[in-house]
Amino acid sequence: MTKTQKNEVIELLKGKFSQYNNFYITDTESLSVAQVNKLRGTCFSKDVELQVAKNTLIKKALESLDSAKYAGVYDSLHKVTALMFSENPKEPALILSSFRKGNNNTKPVLKAAFINGDVYTGDESLKSLTQIKTKNELIGEVIGLLQSPAKRVLAALLHHHEKAAAGVEAAPAG
Repeated sequence: MTKTQKNEVIELLKGKFSQYNNFYITDTESLSVAQVNKLRGTCFSKDVELQVAKNTLIKKALESLDSAKYAGVYDSLHKVTALMFSENPKEPALILSSFRKGNNNTKPVLKAAFINGDVYTGDESLKSLTQIKTKNELIGEVIGLLQSPAKRVLAALLHHHEKAAAGVEAAPAG
């Protein structure tokens, strides 16, 4: 790879790291070409970008953007690395989990994840990452909580109104 090609990869990666608040660092070394292609297809269908790159170039791209911000992921940059970029912080974790189930396997291995400024390291983080609440899920929960008391009040008023209406009809004319 020439110096120009390396610089092009670094610039491409810098663009991705700037565009996305979430990325996963995975080890795809033991996957076959067919498995990597299947993983790539799954990622594409879920709006997750899969990018394989050399660790030195990944590190240079991160350091040139904000060395301190990304310091927690540098130790994860070894062996074969595939990056997964996503707007949704949970989607890559779900993809990795279901991919593993489909292959009766522990691959690809999660080396690290960078989620909105927080670093999760190690494969044992995968399960907790599948349970992260997305922004939309959190908003939905808050709306549900806000609607809940209003629904109870409306139900009580309606129930009271129905009882009152039934009582009026049953009263003897006189």
